[in-house]
Amino acid sequence: MLSSYNRKTFGIAKHGLCLAIFLALSGPAPVSAQDQDTAAPARANQLPDPSTLQKGKGIEAEGMDPKQQAEKAAEAKKAKQAEKNYEIVYLGKKYAEPPPLTIAEPIITDKGIQGARVGIDDTNRTGRFTGQHFELTEAIVPNDGDVVAKAKEVLKGGDKLIIADLEADDLLKVADLPEAKGSVILNVRDSADRLRQKDCRFNTLHIIPSWAMRADALGQYLILKQWPRWFLIKGKAPEDEQFAKATERTAKRYGGKIVEDRVYQFDTGSRRLDSGHQQVQSQMPIATQGAGNYDVIWVSDTQDGFGEYLLFRSYDPKPVVGTQGLRPVAWDDAYTEYGGMAFQRAVNDKADRNAVERDYTAWLAVRAIGEAAVRSGKTSVKDLRDVMLSDDYKVAGYKGEAMNFRSWNHQLRQPILLAGGRTVVTISPQEGFLHPKYLTDTLGYDERESLCEFDQN
Repeated sequence: MLSSYNRKTFGIAKHGLCLAIFLALSGPAPVSAQDQDTAAPARANQLPDPSTLQKGKGIEAEGMDPKQQAEKAAEAKKAKQAEKNYEIVYLGKKYAEPPPLTIAEPIITDKGIQGARVGIDDTNRTGRFTGQHFELTEAIVPNDGDVVAKAKEVLKGGDKLIIADLEADDLLKVADLPEAKGSVILNVRDSADRLRQKDCRFNTLHIIPSWAMRADALGQYLILKQWPRWFLIKGKAPEDEQFAKATERTAKRYGGKIVEDRVYQFDTGSRRLDSGHQQVQSQMPIATQGAGNYDVIWVSDTQDGFGEYLLFRSYDPKPVVGTQGLRPVAWDDAYTEYGGMAFQRAVNDKADRNAVERDYTAWLAVRAIGEAAVRSGKTSVKDLRDVMLSDDYKVAGYKGEAMNFRSWNHQLRQPILLAGGRTVVTISPQEGFLHPKYLTDTLGYDERESLCEFDQN
């Protein structure tokens, strides 16, 4: 019998012999990263003769005779020809925008377009399986450029799928071009209610929520919280007045009460001076005192001139909601639910910054087109428009439910995030606000309230 020491020695030798046989059968060991440079000459001797490779096919063609190579090339060409191609035009203008409130916020000059680029990437990943390819054409003019002329240039080739990063007046000018009559224009920038009401256009679909939708989303939550008395304070910009009008409509719709409607009169242009905070601190109590008994300050300050300074500085210690404070938005960089983190990461990888609302609406516009194309297989602009406006159409957008377009004004139905600071507080529509068809139709103008009359001639 073997001693304990001899049994151990025999076992080690036995295992060593097995390992040696395994390595011999397995071939050479893999080369480590640090040995790659020294191993390269040896591997080069093992590469196939380049003269045996079909041009453009690499090592895959090794061993094929000329006939097989020709057949493979013909199959690839046929597959490429059979692929359905879609051009999506991003038509925009570099409007002057308010500077960031503080130096802690980056100056963003590529809002929207980065989201569209992410959308193209996402849609093409699906298109590879369905034989479809989507291409983004970027047509963006400077602030003093002629976007109508650019639109005419784009439309020379016929009907187009257009993502419009345009303000209301320019959007209508483009939509009213005779050349644009058969095109599909997706509004990703302007929330003006008039674009969904009397100034609606049949060739225009709205991805971004309207002011009425935003106000209703916020109003529902305030009524749910039993905060029905609102002190409305607004700026002097046209968009400030638009949101204020939507707020008045929401109050009437849901039983809220605007206890006072006040225009902010002070100049906050010196906020970055050494004494800026002192000036702001003295202004805000004066601007908000004497408003009576109210639950929240509802601010309409789309230019970001004063609204942020109302927080913690008002005469009465009340919450701030509206364009600052608790904000009704289509997207927020704190939102990660329903897979939303994937979009946040994609924009960050693409643009090296956080996603903003216009990135989301531009991304969703691309996905809306892509969904219609992938599901239907249609290629013409008219057919894709008909698909997007059909009752069966649905598009996903990280909101936990499928979205589609309203037939009476072409607004995309969608939940609205109520974001405050570094978190999303809630999502509207709120529980208890009912509708016979879509709960999201409690946000914005319902069909019976619509003043839109499409001219399809």
